[in-house]
Amino acid sequence: MTDDELKQLVESNARSIQALSDQTANSIQALSEEVRAVSEEVRAVSEENRRGNEELRRAIQSFADQVTALNQQAYQERQELRQAMLGLANLMSSLDSDRPTVLRKLNTIEAKVDQLLERSESDQN
Repeated sequence: MTDDELKQLVESNARSIQALSDQTANSIQALSEEVRAVSEEVRAVSEENRRGNEELRRAIQSFADQVTALNQQAYQERQELRQAMLGLANLMSSLDSDRPTVLRKLNTIEAKVDQLLERSESDQN
C-alpha cells in the first residue's frame, strides 16, 4: 500500500469515525431529551398520585369520623333504651306491688257500699 492510499484510508477512517461520533452524540442527545421527558412525566404522575393519596386519606378520615359519630349515637340510644326499659320494669313492678293495696281499698269501698245499701234497705222498711 502506498503512502497516498494509506493517507486516503486514514482520512476515510477519520471521516467514518467522525460520522459515528456525530451519530453517537446525536443519539445521546436524543436519549437525554427522552430521559428528561420521561422524568417530567414521572414527576407529574407522582404528584398526581400524591394528590390522589391525600384525597383518599381525607375521605377515609371522614368515613372514620362518621363511623365514630354513628357509634357514639348508637351507644347513647342504647343507654336511653336501657333507661326506658328500666323505667317500664319499675312501673310494672310498682303496679304489681300496688295491686294488693288497690284490692284492699276496693274491698273496703265495696264493704261500705254494702253497708250503705243495707242501711238504705232497712230505712225503707
